[in-house]
Amino acid sequence: MKFTVTSRGDDISNSLKNRINQYLSDFGLKEDASEPELVITVGGDGTLLQAFHDYSERLDETAFVGIHTGHLGFYADWIPEEVEKLVTHIAKTPYHIVEYPLLEVIIKAKDKVERHLALNECTIKSIGGSLVSNVDIKGDTFEIFRGDGLCISTPSGSTAYNKALGGAILHPSLPTIQISEMASINNRVYRTIGSPLVLPQHHTCLLKPLNDVDIQVTVDHYTLEHRRITSLQCRVADEKIRFARFRPFPFWKRVKESFIRE
Repeated sequence: MKFTVTSRGDDISNSLKNRINQYLSDFGLKEDASEPELVITVGGDGTLLQAFHDYSERLDETAFVGIHTGHLGFYADWIPEEVEKLVTHIAKTPYHIVEYPLLEVIIKAKDKVERHLALNECTIKSIGGSLVSNVDIKGDTFEIFRGDGLCISTPSGSTAYNKALGGAILHPSLPTIQISEMASINNRVYRTIGSPLVLPQHHTCLLKPLNDVDIQVTVDHYTLEHRRITSLQCRVADEKIRFARFRPFPFWKRVKESFIRE
C-alpha cells in the first residue's frame, strides 16, 4: 500500500510524522506523496482539511486518517500515544471505509466559472454593506436575503461555523447541505425565513446577488474574492471523502466531549 504523511508543521507533529514514516517503511509500505492510497495527517482538523484539498482530485483512490497533536478533533481522532497501534493496524489490518458527503460550489462570473469542493462549508458575504441575494431552491425563488451573508455547510461541517450561527448539528452520514443566515435583516419591510434550512441530496441552492457590491466567498479555509459574481450554486457533490476506520468512531460521543463535556 502507498501512503503519505502530512504534518501541521510544529516540532511535535514533524517528529511524529518522521516516526510514522519510519515505522511504515519498516513494514514494507511505500511512501508516495503523488498517488497515495492512504493519507495520514498529523496535527488537527485543519491539517486534515488541507490534505483533503491537496488530494481532492483523487478522492476515489485515497482514504484519510488523522492524528491530533492538539485539541481532540472531529476528523483527527487518534492521539500520539496510539501511533504504534495505528501503524500496526495500517500495516496488518484491512481498514473499513466510511464515506461522508461533500459540498459542490459553482461560482459564475461574467468571464469565468469555477467549481470547488468543500469538506466543511462555503460562505458568501459582501465586502462592505449588506448582501442582498435571491435564494432559489430547486429552481424556485424561496426568498430575498438581506444581511451579512450566508453559510452553506456539509453535515461534517455542521459542528464548525454553522453551529456558531445557530445551525443544527447533523450526523455526517446524511447526504444533505444546510443553509444558515448571518445577521439577517428582519423588519416590517424585509423578511427572511430566519431559520437554518436542511436540503436533501437532490435539491440545489442557487444564490444570485442583487446589489452592486464586491463579494467574498470562502470555501473551507480558502478565501476567494470576486468583484462581481452572477451566481453561486451549492448542492451535495457527487464525490465523497473516504475515511479509513480501524475502530468505531462515536460521533455523538465526540460532540459531547467537544461541547458539553462534564
